[in-house]
Amino acid sequence: MAGSRGRWLDVPLSRVAKLCAVLLFALLAHVTLIQAFGSHALNADRRNERTLIDRYGRPRGDIRTYDGTPIAVSRLNAGGPYRYRRAYPRGEEYAALTGHVSLHRSTGIEQAQEAVLSGEDPKVKVRSLVGDGAVEGADVRLTIRDRVQRAAHQGLRAAGIPGAVVALDPATGAVLGLATYPTYDPNTLTTFDRGLLARTARQLRQAPAQPLLNRALNQLYPPGSTFKLVTAAAALASGEYTPSGAVHAPARLRLPGAPAYLEAGRCGNGRPTLAYAFQASCDTAFAAIGLALGQDLLRDQAEAFGFNAGQLRIPLLATPSRYPSVVDRTQMALAAVGHHDNRVTPLMVAMLSAAVANNGVLMRPYLVEEVRLPDGAVMSRAAPVPYRTAVPPMLARYLAAMMTAVSPASGTGAVLPGVRMAAKTAASEAVPGENAVITAFAPAEAPEVAVGVVLERPGRRVNAVATIARAVIEAALR
Repeated sequence: MAGSRGRWLDVPLSRVAKLCAVLLFALLAHVTLIQAFGSHALNADRRNERTLIDRYGRPRGDIRTYDGTPIAVSRLNAGGPYRYRRAYPRGEEYAALTGHVSLHRSTGIEQAQEAVLSGEDPKVKVRSLVGDGAVEGADVRLTIRDRVQRAAHQGLRAAGIPGAVVALDPATGAVLGLATYPTYDPNTLTTFDRGLLARTARQLRQAPAQPLLNRALNQLYPPGSTFKLVTAAAALASGEYTPSGAVHAPARLRLPGAPAYLEAGRCGNGRPTLAYAFQASCDTAFAAIGLALGQDLLRDQAEAFGFNAGQLRIPLLATPSRYPSVVDRTQMALAAVGHHDNRVTPLMVAMLSAAVANNGVLMRPYLVEEVRLPDGAVMSRAAPVPYRTAVPPMLARYLAAMMTAVSPASGTGAVLPGVRMAAKTAASEAVPGENAVITAFAPAEAPEVAVGVVLERPGRRVNAVATIARAVIEAALR
């Protein structure tokens, strides 16, 4: 009896053991899957408090200007589970560059350089572990010059008109200054109070002035007469035109296929030189040149300057400037004078002058000069590289000479004693409802800085665009 009872018990116990083994295997497999494939999602989950505690439990690297000025730092937080809090000593002035780090979001350089600033980059981790084992973030040094950035920011704020400024070193592509207006204070978004953070972020997103918008990189504008620089380059490259050669510039030009005329008033005697038509910004002359050249030549020249080039990272992402791919002849005539669907960012406006100033070679714009590890060693340093060949050197010299001789009404001339500025502006013909745009570089004979400035619908204050450009160039040259 007892023997039969034992045999009866042996069968269920073996089955239970097998079932337990299967369950244990399933559990181990599930844990392995989570660790191998689900850890990233869990770490990114906003409800994961441990991730936030770890993120704010160690200092991020500093963001500094080329001159060494700290513009984003980590400071000890008073109380709460988070040890460090991000701070921006000159918040509004540099917001378009630094961006911000909040509880669940980062923007600007904070986002673009997240791996090195947070210390998650493998190279940073290795160098940090060699020391005391505490993983600290690396410092990021930008190409921005303090004086140039201050001049750009103060110029926009003094004008009180929405817009943006970009300053480049033509020889390297380094961004010397980048400012937008209106701006915001990133310090208001570093709070650990979730309710206050949500309210502040909502107010900034819904503000009619769009202070969170980086107008320098992500807002597209009609180029106006600054696009005549592209049309002039295409004309010279065709071999059919020279700066001293006469061009057709009637007072009224009939637009082909449309019952409309392009008005220009008097432009010389109706047969001015190309250089004079550029200086006087004759719409009919450049519309006629566009019609004579044809769509393909104009588009090819625009793309040589960087239009339709796709996304450009500097490392902030810039919206592509565009030249329309398919247009009829009326639209082509308008596009040749910058009045159709061609659109530019203020960065592209600065790149136009930078290409001319650098003998026709456009260097790739960049913002990060170097990354320095916690032990002081340089992890990486920028190496300037060509981005586009806009025009041959001889044509670049022709264009530079034409830009140097533009009308005094554009605000060009001497920016410092003995230093002349070369420029092309769309400010002189700006009217209510239109933007003011200027592209410029200086010194005209040996360029060191190229600038693009855009002001949105300045009305009677169109001269502010040239004033800002001159102030930024003066700051760069001093």
